[in-house]
Parts: sequence; structure tokens; C-alpha cells
Amino acid sequence: MANGILVINAGSTSVKFAAYRCSRAGLPDLVYRGQVEGIGSQPCFVVKDSNGKRVDAHDWDGRPLDPEGALKFVIAWIETHQTDLKIAAVGHRVVHGGLTYESPVLVDEMVISELEKLETVEPSHQRFEVDAVKAIARAHPKLRQVAVFDTAFHRSMPLVAQRYALPPAIAGDLIRHWGFHGISYDYISRALRRYAPTARRAIIAHLGGGSSMCALLDGKSMDTSMGFSAIEGLPMATRCGAIDPEILLFLLRERKFTASDLETLLYKKSGLLGLSGISEDMRALKDSKARSAIEAIDYLVYQIVKLAGAYTAALGGLDAFVFTAGIGENDPPLRAAVIEKLAWLGAKLDVDSNNRNGPRISTEDSKVSLWVIPTNEELMIAQHAAALVGV
Repeated sequence: MANGILVINAGSTSVKFAAYRCSRAGLPDLVYRGQVEGIGSQPCFVVKDSNGKRVDAHDWDGRPLDPEGALKFVIAWIETHQTDLKIAAVGHRVVHGGLTYESPVLVDEMVISELEKLETVEPSHQRFEVDAVKAIARAHPKLRQVAVFDTAFHRSMPLVAQRYALPPAIAGDLIRHWGFHGISYDYISRALRRYAPTARRAIIAHLGGGSSMCALLDGKSMDTSMGFSAIEGLPMATRCGAIDPEILLFLLRERKFTASDLETLLYKKSGLLGLSGISEDMRALKDSKARSAIEAIDYLVYQIVKLAGAYTAALGGLDAFVFTAGIGENDPPLRAAVIEKLAWLGAKLDVDSNNRNGPRISTEDSKVSLWVIPTNEELMIAQHAAALVGV
């Protein structure tokens, strides 16, 4: 019987999962990927094989289902449909590891307690991810669990890049430049070694519904655009990106916004949606002829280029630039617009390769190698989990 790793990404109303078969000869092999959506309302289950073909679906006919029930269902389904696969460990995507966890960790009661303390710092995801860990521990107390953190990859940033100019007594250990998307950057940093083994100074642009950038030196994070929260940095689908904090004070003072109003504005009504007034979806914006849609895309390109310049300065030069995630992997015009504005670095785009989505999209004489590398956070989590439990 083969050992397997179950990867879980738990949210408030959904549980996304991927099941992998372990092999000592290479990377874990994907077996299934799926999700349970509509938890708490109209739950439904869909699962696909490694080729993306739908293999099963289920709903609960309107009956209630809580996250713990969804996790039990997923594990039971896998055990029933892959009788030669033994789940050796569950790997969890956990957003925040704080200062305590700078690498993946086997979960025990002390780890759970530490992660619960960070729920006030990261209220959007942390609680649901920790609840999933506790739910599996109750249902399968002997099953080993591994927490893999989005923040951990960025703990290599120099202290000067992790601080805010606040009094230490106010900032403490919780208010700092944490950075996110670390699991994705971990994966891309390893993949880039295969494509461009001599590239020491690299910038990765993770462009999707949530977008960020990261400056790497020898595969380690030196700076990243998301900060204390995941709304800092680049404009995103509905998140604002970097803005002057005085704007928030102005809205509180003059527009009589509440804290809840601000949260809704910053997370759900800003970014590409807020700028365009049309959609948060880049595909819809590209199809639109409205000036606001064009301006929203231009704003995103401008912010990417601006950060690229800052990170090139911080790194002391640039050897490679990588596009990844949904927009980064699938939007040739946006990539071309960014690279055009980076010509001062000696970056030259191979138009045909760019239109084919790479992987290499730079010309042979480009001074900066340009890449499109698909990210795979689930595989990264599976690798970390397999390594920690020794399968």
C-alpha cells in the first residue's frame, strides 16, 4: 500500500483539497483534486482526477454541513476510492506562522495554541485553517498533520525590511511586515533554479485575484509587497493595495465610515473592481472598451513596474523576472506591457514565446531572463508534509 498526502486549504465556506501518492523516487504524484463548497448553506462536493476530468460529485439535498463534516467526507471518500492509498499525513495551508514558525511544522496542541493567538492578526483565514486542523485531530487523532505557512518564506528578509517606523512598544512582535504568498514563492524559487541556475537576483510577480511581488537573492526572500496584511502592495481584484493611511483617517473622520465600512471598502470594493467600476476579472476588463477598464489595467502595470524598479535597486541588479499565478501565467498583453517598461534594464521580450506562455519569454540577448512558471502551492505543501513525516 502506498503512502499518500492529503493537502487541505480550508476557508469559511469551503474546503479545497488535493490527494497525492508518495514516491521515494521523485515528487508526490497528484491523484485527486476537489472541493466542498457552500458549507453552511448549499453544500456540494466535486472531485477531479490528475488530468482535470470530473470523477464524482455529491450534494446534501439542502441538509446542513459544517466544516468538520466536510473534512470527514473528503477523507472517507479518498479512502473508499483509493483503497491502495494510505493517508500518511495531512498538510495544511496556514496563512500565518508569526515569528515562532519560520518553516513547516508537525502540529501538536502547543502549535495549535500558538496559531490561535494569531487569529486577531489575520482574521480572514487563520481561524478557519486552525479549525480544520482541530477537526481532523478529533476525527483522526493518530493522523499526523503538518502546517505550512505563507509567512514563513519571508522570515529571511533582513530586519530593516520587516519593520515599520512605529515605536517598538506599539509594534511589539505582531505588527511587522509579514508578507504572504510564501508557499507560492517557495515553489517558484525552487523551479527557477532548474530554468536559470545562475540567476542570483530575481523578482517574482504572483499576479492573480490576490497579487504580490517578491525580491529574491539566492532563492531567499529579501522583500515582498504584501505587508502586515494581504491588502498591502499591488492593486488586486477587489483589494486596494498600497494607499496613504491618512485616507483611512479621513474616511473615519469626515465620511463617518465605521471599521466595518473600511474593511468592506479595502477588501471587497477596491482594486481593479473599484478602479474600473466594471469587474474585478482581468478577462472582462480586457474585453471592455470602457476607458475605466483600460485605466485599471494601466494602473496595475504601473505599480508592477514601480515595484520592479524598487526591488532591482534593493537587490543591486536583476538577473531574472518571473510571472506566475492566474494572470501572470495567462495574460501575454499584460506581460508585454510590463516588460516594455523594463527595457531600461536590458529586458527584451520574445513575442512569439510570450504568446505561447513561455516558459522562457526573453530573447537570447536579453540582459534579464524572463519567465512564465506556473505555481503549484498544493504540491509544495505535499512535499513539505512528506519530508516532515518521512514518507
